[in-house]
Amino acid sequence: MALVPGRGVQALILSFLLVAACSTGGGTSSAPPLAGCNSGTKIALFWTSHTPPDTDSEKNIVDAFNKQSNTTCVKMVAVPGSETDIAKLTTAVRGGTGPDVYELDRFTVAERAAAGVLEDLTPYGAANMSGNYLDFAWKEALFKGKPYALPDDTDARVLYYNKDLLQAAGVTDLSALDMSKGAPTIDTIRGMANKVNKKVNGKYTVVGFAPRLNQGWHYTWGFAYGGSFFDAASCKVTPDDPKIVQAFKDMFYDWSAALGVSDLQTFESTYAPDTPPLPTEQDAFLTGHLGFVISGDWVLAWLQKYAPNLHYGITYIPVPHQGDQPATWAGGWSVVIPKGAKNGSGGFEFMKYFAGEPGQRTYAKETTHMPTLKSLLTDSTLFPGDHKLFVAMLPVAHSR
Repeated sequence: MALVPGRGVQALILSFLLVAACSTGGGTSSAPPLAGCNSGTKIALFWTSHTPPDTDSEKNIVDAFNKQSNTTCVKMVAVPGSETDIAKLTTAVRGGTGPDVYELDRFTVAERAAAGVLEDLTPYGAANMSGNYLDFAWKEALFKGKPYALPDDTDARVLYYNKDLLQAAGVTDLSALDMSKGAPTIDTIRGMANKVNKKVNGKYTVVGFAPRLNQGWHYTWGFAYGGSFFDAASCKVTPDDPKIVQAFKDMFYDWSAALGVSDLQTFESTYAPDTPPLPTEQDAFLTGHLGFVISGDWVLAWLQKYAPNLHYGITYIPVPHQGDQPATWAGGWSVVIPKGAKNGSGGFEFMKYFAGEPGQRTYAKETTHMPTLKSLLTDSTLFPGDHKLFVAMLPVAHSR
C-alpha cells in the first residue's frame, strides 16, 4: 500500500482547511436561527395565549424586533390559556421546558411570583423603569416591592350598544345613552334591552343584555354599585361588602331569573360559549345577537375588522341610581420571565422592546388597546375617534 509523503499530508490538510474556511465565511458568521433574524443571534422563546387579531400585531412587533436585534432572535408561539389559566406554563416550568418570555395577565403577577413561577427582574435593571409606566400598572407588576413584569398595555370598559337592533325593536330615543349626560341607570338599560329580546321556536336568538357576558365580571358590577373588594387598612378582601352583594343579586341572580336561567344558558352556549370561546369574528355582539354588551376598547378594532357596517354606540356602564358616579376599571397584560428561562437576558431585551415605546406604539395602533407608557398617552394620533373616550376614563378607573 502506498503512503502519502509528509509534504503531501501537509498539503492535503491545508486544502481541507481552505475549503472549510470558504464554506463558513472564514469562521466569523453563522446562519440566522430563524428567517427574519440576524446571523449570530440566540433564540428567545416567547409564549402568548392571545388570539387574532391581537397576535397579528404581536407578530409584527416580534418581526420588527428581530430585524433590529444583533443578539436575540425571538420565536413566538401561541399556547392555550386565558387570563387565569397558565397550566401549560406551570407544567413547562416544573419540567424545565418553559419559555424565556411569557405574556401574563397583569393582575395575576403577584400570585404567580408568590408561587415561584416567575423570575425577579431586579437583576436586569427593571426597577429603574418604574417612572415610565402608569402607577397602577407598575404596582400590579410588583411582588413584595420587586418587579416581576413589565406592563405592556391597558384598557377600560364601557357599555356598547347595537343601534340597529334597538331601532328595530322600536327604541328610537337613545338620548339617555349620551355620555355627556353621565351614566345611564340600570333600569333604563333594562327597559331598552327587554324590547330587543327575541325568541324563535322558544329559544333566544337575540338577547338585549346579559350582564355577565364578555367583561361583565363580578368586579365590573361591584365597582358600578360603588362597592370595594379590599380594605387596605386591615389588608383583607371584602367580598361581603353590602354594595357588592346587592350588585350580584341584581345583575346576576335576578336578571338571569327574569330571562329564564335555562333559556339564557342555552343562548350563551350557542352564541357566547366560555369554553372554548368562539372565534372573534363570531362574537355575539358583532354578529347581532346582543343588543348591549360590556367590553373594552379593543372591540373598536374588532368592529373595524369584522363588522365595519355595524351601527354601534358606546356609553358608561350603567349605575343603580340617576346621578351615581360612572365607574370603569382598567386591566391589561404584561411580559414576564418564567423561572428556569434558558435565555433570560435575551428575553429581557425583547421585553424592553415589546413593553417599550416601539412595541406599545404598534400595539396601540393596530389593536386599539391603550399603552401603559405615560409618554404615549399624550400622543393623540394613537387614539382616533371613540378611542379617546377610553383614555379620558383612565384617571378615574379602578384597578385590580
